[in-house]
Order: sequence, then C-alpha cells, then structure tokens
Amino acid sequence: MNIRQLECTQCDLFQNVCANQQSCDGKKDKKFTVSEHYLELIFALTSGVMILIAWLTEHFGYSSISISLFLSAYVIGGYFKAKEGLLDVIHNRSLNVELLMIFAAIGSAIIGYWVEGAILIFIFSLSGALETYTMNKSHREISALLDIQPETATVLFEQGEQLINISQLSIGDHVLIKSGERVPADGQIIRGQTMIDESALSGESIPLDKTINDNVFAGTVNKNGVIVISVTKKSKESLFQKIIDLVQTAKKEKTPSQQFIEKFEGTYVKVVLVLVGVMMFLPHYLLGWSWTETWYRAMVLLVVASPCALVASVMPATLSAVSNGARQGILFKGGMHLEKLATLKAIALDKTGTLTKGKPEVANVLIRDGIDRHEFLQVVSSIEKLSTHPLAEAVVRFAKDQGVTSILNVDHMQDVTGFGIEATISNTKWKVGKGSFMGDSLADAFYPAETSKLSEEGKTLVYVSYEDEIVGLFALSDLVRPETIDAIKSFKKQGIYTVMLTGDQEKTAKAIQKITDVDDFVANCLPEEKVTEIKRLTDTYQTTAMVGDGINDAPALATANVGIAMGGGTDAAIETSDIVLMKNDLSKIAKAITLSKRMNRIVKQNIVFSIAVILLLIISNFMGQISLPLGVIGHEGSTILVILNGLRLLRG
Repeated sequence: MNIRQLECTQCDLFQNVCANQQSCDGKKDKKFTVSEHYLELIFALTSGVMILIAWLTEHFGYSSISISLFLSAYVIGGYFKAKEGLLDVIHNRSLNVELLMIFAAIGSAIIGYWVEGAILIFIFSLSGALETYTMNKSHREISALLDIQPETATVLFEQGEQLINISQLSIGDHVLIKSGERVPADGQIIRGQTMIDESALSGESIPLDKTINDNVFAGTVNKNGVIVISVTKKSKESLFQKIIDLVQTAKKEKTPSQQFIEKFEGTYVKVVLVLVGVMMFLPHYLLGWSWTETWYRAMVLLVVASPCALVASVMPATLSAVSNGARQGILFKGGMHLEKLATLKAIALDKTGTLTKGKPEVANVLIRDGIDRHEFLQVVSSIEKLSTHPLAEAVVRFAKDQGVTSILNVDHMQDVTGFGIEATISNTKWKVGKGSFMGDSLADAFYPAETSKLSEEGKTLVYVSYEDEIVGLFALSDLVRPETIDAIKSFKKQGIYTVMLTGDQEKTAKAIQKITDVDDFVANCLPEEKVTEIKRLTDTYQTTAMVGDGINDAPALATANVGIAMGGGTDAAIETSDIVLMKNDLSKIAKAITLSKRMNRIVKQNIVFSIAVILLLIISNFMGQISLPLGVIGHEGSTILVILNGLRLLRG
C-alpha cells in the first residue's frame, strides 16, 4: 500500500505541507479523493462478484465467456491499484509494491491461472480500501480539530450585536459568548462568569471556573453562563491556530525509521524483481520443475515478497501517536521528535515560568502586634495599586483575594526607582519597599528570626513602614507549579537526570531545588551559558531535552536534542521548540515519554512481524506448500494487522 497517497485523504487540513502538492488542488482534490475511496471499494466488490460469476461460467463449460468475465474483473478490480502505482512511478521515478501485484496478476493469467490472478486482484484491491479506512482513522483523530474551530463571533457594538467571521475580529473587540457556544477567539473575560470546557486543548475533561480577568481560548466550550470577552489575539495567532499549525508541521515530518523504510522500499522492490526473474527460469533447469510450475511459483514469490506490511509498519503508528498526544495537549512538530523521547537520559528545565508559575505571589505576611490586619492590607494595596511593578501587582492581588478593597485616597506618591514607594495617606507617611529603603538597622530588628528564615527560602521581602516605624512585611516568591514535584518524581523513576537552569541567584535556586528535588541546578545562568550547559549534558548523556518558556530559553531549546516549550510561553520559544505543552503541565512530558516508548515498541513489533511473515511465505512457496490466493491473503492480512496494531496508539 502506498502510504504517500493515503496522506492526501485530508487535503483540507494538510494542503500546506502535503508531499504531493503538484497533483493536488486543495478542497477540490479532497472531495475527489474521498469519493474515489468509496469507488475503490465498490470496484473491488464488483470485481469479486464478477470473479464468482466467471468461475461458475467456467465450471459449466462456457470458457470463452468466463475469460471475458475474468478480464473484466482484472480491469475493474485492478484499475485503482494500477493507476496508483503508475502515478507513483511517474512522480517519484521508483518502483512500488502496487506494480508488483499487477505484474503477478498478469503473469498468472499468462500461464492460465485466471482464477488465482483474479483473486489476487480482488483481495489486493479490497485490502487497499480497508487500509485506507484504517489509515483515515488516525487522520480523522487529527483533522477533528478543525471541526471544533468556530467560524463566526457575536461582536458587541454601540449599535448592538453583529455576527461576523472570526477572521474579521480585531484585538480589543468585545465578543458575546452564550452558554453552549464555543469561544471564537483568545480573550479575557470582562463580564460574567462561567465554566469552560478546555478538553479540546488540554485533554482534561473537568471544566474550569472562569471569571472576570481570566483568559479563555478559541475552540473551548462555554458550559453554563453568558460572558463577554475582550479579544487579545487575532484568529491567526490564537492558541487553537497554533495547534493546527503544529499538527500540520508534524504531518510533514517523518521519523528516522520511516525515512529508512522509504529508502529501503525502492531498493527492495528491485531486488524482488531480480529474484523473480531468476525464479522464472532457474528452478526449471536445476530442480526439474515444469515451466508452468516455475512461472506459477515466480508469481507467488512476486506477491509474498512484496514489502507492503514493512512499509506500513511505521507511518500509521506515528500518526496515531501524534494525534494521541495532540488530544492530550502535547503537540509534536514531527514524529522524529516523538521517537527521540524514548531514549531521553537528561532533561534541563528553566525555573521561571517552567518549574514555577512565572509571576510572584505573596507567600507570607508578618504584621506587628497591635496593627489591624484589614486596615494594614487596605493601606498597602491602595498604595501599591499605583505602581506597575510585578511585586506591587502581587500585593494588590493578595489583598483582593483576602476580600480587601483598595479604596483609600493617596494624597502623595513618589516611586523611588530600585527601592520602593513613598506615599502620604491622611497626612501620615508610609513606605513600601526594600529593607535598605527603611534603613538596614530597622529592617534587621523586625522579627529577625522569621525574616532570616524567609530570606534563606529565597523569598523576596517587601517591608512596610508607618511614620518611619516598620509595621509589617510581605514575603513574595515565584511559587512552584503544583504539578512540578510529581513531574520531577516521574522523570527520576524513568532514570532521567534533571537539572534546573536559572538566571536567579544561588540562594533562590537552592530553595527551588529543595522543593522540587531536581538533581542539580545552575544559578546566574545567562542564555549563552544555558547553551553551554545543554552541550555539556549532551556530551555526558547523549540524548537531552530542554524545557523553557522565554525568549532567553530559545537558544537552549534549539541546541537540545529535544526542545520542549510551555504553551503559555513566548512565540520565540514555541517556534524554536520541537514539542509544545499546551497547558504548561510538566507532567505531560512523562506521558509523552511513555507514548514514545509505546510507539517505538509497536513499530519494532510491526517490523519483526512483517519480516517474519515475508520469510515464512517465501519458504512455504519454495517448498510448494502455498497457493497464490493463500499467499495474497497472508501478504495483505499481515499489512492490515500491522496498521491495526499501530492504531492502538490512538487510545491510552
């Protein structure tokens, strides 16, 4: 079976990367190919009926009529296979297994084995239709992504609502999304709250609660509320479109195993033709076979030695694994990257945004005795909301989560760059910032045991003073993602060495190492130093991966054997990487490694099985123990079995 031709069956999805573009015409070609598939099945079944009628006609003595019926069965049943084989020869200038089958059928007819040749054509054409069906299952798993892509959006204008195509959406447009509708674009909720089903992107079946300021993504489903979102990305730049683009790229890339099989096929077919040529004469002189027997056995050899099953051993399994990963939110830019994961020995991970959430959060609050907590948080949040510093934003978020509103009027505010903020509220002076901004002696005297411990944990301390007296502090840190610890454990169980690469100071890196239990870390690591570390790991462990999310991680992602980007990361990281985790979930890497090992195991099973069947059939033919119809059944049956075995990767 020619796998390349099967790749055209979802032309709408893959037309940008199809290897057969010269003979395709976008959507028009898709319609033709799909209808052609059903025609192939109809022609195969018609050929089978005609063979039965021809056999009955011959049985009752009408040999001339039976030959005409056999010829018709040959033409009808072999039309699509002959066409496929000839087109492949013209486009690729190489022989293929389709031609071997046609030659075998014609050779059988020449020596008078009309029934055997016709049965060969019938089974080969019928199995071809079945192979196309099974291959299409893996294509449909991927192309189903297109079915969930919304086409229109309800935009709110001053004049009212208007339904427009998603390609016309602009950043900042307000889009109304009702219960049960799919989100048409990436955006941020500005009105309402609901539950969003993100299973199409992440593979997680449990809907997530979403409220004002939360992000939503195109292709997800609004379950039970009416919301209005502000569009943050154009349709071509949405997370959903990234999935489509990455899957298209994955479709084009081939694994080293597949590349080897394709190179091997052309040479193998030539060898088979040479052996068949020898077989057509040599046994007659060496073994005393009759000419009829010699030619018949040569035709059987032509069938059973064809590498159909071997050729189909890799591609269906690879496509199934890639589509399985996409369904779980793991996007592979090619089967070759998936194949490499099975041999992974070391993995380097960026800290900020990868091991951690990527933005600071308040972890601890210390307030001097006698100070009202609510009033303290209200004052500080009212001051900090005037600043755009990430630490200030974290304090405001914390106060809001505590139910405290920032409603106090700040009479005067001065941002002292690098130190903090001075502010006046109701004629009293407040300071929020570093310990040195308050005065080192004052900072050192404020709960020294607690602050020393917090500092050793790598947390950033923000002090608050009232009339030059420190009344409290916030300890902030970039919190470790909840799934990080389990992910590191799973890497270690699989014997993978883990190292954290971070630009942060050593104290912070050591604190994160203690929490996550990574094997090693490199602190104060600049982008070029990350590349050096990746090269060092590769020299030691051969196959390494780098996981990151920022522009500064892009060089290391490109240097590693496998670059893995967080889906919420920068475009530079996503473009440079080989694999993208759509939900920033490190535990998905362990699943990807398991999937890679399963795929490699199934590919090896397929290759060993297909070679064993070919050898068994060849030996049986030389011993005269197999007929042409049985040879065809063994040959085509093994091909379908290896494809079905590969399709097991669609599940689990």
